[in-house]
Amino acid sequence: MDTTKTSAPLTPEADPAEPKTPAQADRADGSTPATTKADTTKAETDVSTSGTEAPAEAAAGPTGEADDLDGLDDPDGLDEPRERIVGGVGAAASAIVAAGLGLVALSGTWVSRVIAERQTLIGQIESANATTTEAKIDALYGDAWHLTALVNGVVSTLALLLAVFVLARPAFGVPDRVLPVWIRSVAWAAVALGALGILLFGSMYFDLLLPMPKAAG
Repeated sequence: MDTTKTSAPLTPEADPAEPKTPAQADRADGSTPATTKADTTKAETDVSTSGTEAPAEAAAGPTGEADDLDGLDDPDGLDEPRERIVGGVGAAASAIVAAGLGLVALSGTWVSRVIAERQTLIGQIESANATTTEAKIDALYGDAWHLTALVNGVVSTLALLLAVFVLARPAFGVPDRVLPVWIRSVAWAAVALGALGILLFGSMYFDLLLPMPKAAG
């Protein structure tokens, strides 16, 4: 009997495999996706950048702090010695007193007025024995005027000496120390008032500015 050879059933042909990317292939195998070339380049760039910035910031930190400290020590950028401005209570009080004495001397002090009135009374007593008119005028007015000029001149001299002492005192103390501007201004004002008083009252005392009047005939 003829037997016919039966062929095995044909299996369905598999569909041609579609091309898969390396990432899809890795996911199918269950492994982690592989990094692409772009991702690798980006990671290397981030690492290099972070590694460069850290030392730069570390280097800039001490330098910036050093610059700030230098600015505090020497704000002008110069190593020149600076004068220390100090003003004591004594110097300030002395300058004010000197200016007050110079001003009072020019306007007339109470002491000079009392001395002048006393000398006028003495002159009235002495004028009784005066033989000439000029002697009577000198006894009644001349001596009183001269004493007034003398007392005010002495006060002006005291003001001048005190002001000069205030201005010259720092030169004999600690070096690089100066008085505040307002103390020096008051002291110089006292010097001007004292010098003016000495000149004015000296001229009056020696009859250079206001000489004694002469009697007629």
